[in-house]
Amino acid sequence: MTDIHYPAYSMGAYLAGASVLEIPVRAETGYLPDLDNFEGDLSNAKLLWLNYPNNPTGAIADLDFYQKAVDFCRKHNLLLCSDNPYVEVCYDDYKAPSVLQVPGAKDCAVEFMSLSKTYNLAGWRLGACVGNKEAIDNLLVVKSNMDSAHWRAIYDAGTCALNDTPDSWIEERNARYQERRDRIVETMPMIGLEPYESSASLYVWAKVRGGNDEQYVDEALREALVAVTPGGMYGKGGVGYVRFSVGVTDKRLDEALNRLMDWYKARSG
Repeated sequence: MTDIHYPAYSMGAYLAGASVLEIPVRAETGYLPDLDNFEGDLSNAKLLWLNYPNNPTGAIADLDFYQKAVDFCRKHNLLLCSDNPYVEVCYDDYKAPSVLQVPGAKDCAVEFMSLSKTYNLAGWRLGACVGNKEAIDNLLVVKSNMDSAHWRAIYDAGTCALNDTPDSWIEERNARYQERRDRIVETMPMIGLEPYESSASLYVWAKVRGGNDEQYVDEALREALVAVTPGGMYGKGGVGYVRFSVGVTDKRLDEALNRLMDWYKARSG
């Protein structure tokens, strides 16, 4: 997995008794791993996690990158696990692709989606896995021994979301997210942050001037009463960065940004 990643990827590996091999990603390369030049020992590797649009950076991937990823996994006999819950959370006329659009991807890849992000059903834990049949058959064995099913009403709500929600609702929701993203990005230079601008996901990723993300987050919480996430919790590559979310109401977002501006102004003297 990349050295900036959603923590469940590494924690899941540790719970399974596996170890984690991290591939560096940086802003200069769009937070995409350079698979062609990766020199790590892959002799015991089993699978590769990818997540684009990305949490926490908001980074995006195109089909050329996914082709490289499929070729890489075929070469090293890896299962490619594409976590794609933000596929429908896009702005600026951008449309996120699927790794399964690459010819032959189902030979080595599965992709996960979630109603949590597409239909604002966070916490309901409805989603799907599609792709390689052998991998899904094995996943079903594990999953069916962990739990039986959701409460029926959750399935009914998910059915309504999939069948009865017009595309216009998603477009209007994304437009509101985009407005919030723009407000956050515009404010960041005034609160000591350098934003990484993206066209997808629920997050705005930013570099902390001075590089201490934990100190920044701690002081913002204690002195401005605003909670943001330290980048270091997403892996060693995230140290020195913070993550903002657009998933709050406009009123609360404006209040938070105003508090941060007043706090940073006082902090800077």
